[in-house]
Amino acid sequence: MKKLLAVWAFVVGIALLTLPAQAGNQLAVGLSGYDAVSFHEGTPTVGEARVNHFWNGAIWYFATTENRDKFAENPANYAPAYDGYCSWAASQGYKAPGDPNFWQIVDGTLYVQVHQRAQELWQADIPAHIVSGDENWPRIHPF
Repeated sequence: MKKLLAVWAFVVGIALLTLPAQAGNQLAVGLSGYDAVSFHEGTPTVGEARVNHFWNGAIWYFATTENRDKFAENPANYAPAYDGYCSWAASQGYKAPGDPNFWQIVDGTLYVQVHQRAQELWQADIPAHIVSGDENWPRIHPF
């Protein structure tokens, strides 16, 4: 029994040594590092890593400490819909990354699209796409 246990421990040890190294402590960066508050001010600006706030599983960068503090006070007012994923894709039932170069504020909410064509499709019927995106998001969000 001892020999079997020793062989098993040896095999497990070798298996662990052959696993790829894991880069731990990785955080998602919200809005690709853009300052979420700056969109609401009409001038999207890349934030600075040193001016940040952790919220909703991501680290958010800001151009100023004032913007960081505004966001920290009420993140839901500034964070993009669908966690910054493409709003057009969400309305169609799937996830695609959002590109902060394609965005729109609708009724105080920031919506981001993946590219110009997605933005055009989104803008064709924004109210219907918001309804569809809101309905789809709980189902597609965990994936």
